[in-house]
Amino acid sequence: MAGVTDRTFRHLCRRLGAGLAVSEMVTADTRLWNTAKSRLRLPHADDQAPVSVQIVGTEPAQLAEAAKRNADLGADIIDINMGCPAKKVCSKAAGSALLRDERLVGDILAAVVNAVTVPVTLKIRTGWSAEERNGVAIARIAEASGIEALAVHGRTRACRFKPTVEYDTIRDICRAVRLPVLANGDIVDGPSAQRVLEYTGADGLMIGRAAQGNPWIFREVAHYLATGASPEPPDLAEQQAVLLEHLEGLYSLYGNWSGVRIARKHVGWYLQAQPDGQTVRQQFNRLDNPDSQRQLIRAYFTRVSAQQESDEAA
Repeated sequence: MAGVTDRTFRHLCRRLGAGLAVSEMVTADTRLWNTAKSRLRLPHADDQAPVSVQIVGTEPAQLAEAAKRNADLGADIIDINMGCPAKKVCSKAAGSALLRDERLVGDILAAVVNAVTVPVTLKIRTGWSAEERNGVAIARIAEASGIEALAVHGRTRACRFKPTVEYDTIRDICRAVRLPVLANGDIVDGPSAQRVLEYTGADGLMIGRAAQGNPWIFREVAHYLATGASPEPPDLAEQQAVLLEHLEGLYSLYGNWSGVRIARKHVGWYLQAQPDGQTVRQQFNRLDNPDSQRQLIRAYFTRVSAQQESDEAA
């Protein structure tokens, strides 16, 4: 979720029901931390505790040093990424590519756990491919290394994000280890969350892409799991307020020039299921300053609200 789960989005998700929001990936190569992108991904004083910072890399000593530096910067939890399927990450033998080398996995986990006093968690996939699905073995290594929680995405690296999610391996992992396991993959609403929990026996859930343009999903899932019923969706007034809050956060975090451009993908997600959403998205993408973006969003919701009232009156 690099490029999506920045500080602004994490704050929104926490406010709307997420129990924990993990940072974007931070490279373990501290020599690269002076780039503008890395500085924005490092812990900030106004992040809501507990602050979980995800690190990615391939060398045990380098990951251990990155963990210590992040803990010194205020991280309450260090999360190690061994689940990213992106080519630019896997080509460096990082992310989910590490799952092919179980000895290196053990060395990395031991080095990081021994380097810090804060909890260390791990994110993995079920394996490199259908022929190399070794999630259970990795989970046992994690438990033996002192990892305190494990998130498992129900696809191999070869699957990337194709519709091939499977929960059997997550279920097997839950049965094989005692550490808390979070199930991840195609959890899109309350009913799917309930099904995954019941099938896998997982201790919790991790939600990623389904939150894009829908930070209310955490509130919805929590309500469904507690009551067995889906809550009312956010009304138009709340949708507008949250979207405008998100935009303001992006302008503040990135500055007007970058914030305007980063806002385009988020607005596309928010509007993808809305009336005339594609048309408004195209209009939004041509705007180049915060004021015009704000005005378009307000005008759009005013028009949709008026149409809704007209339909109801009819």
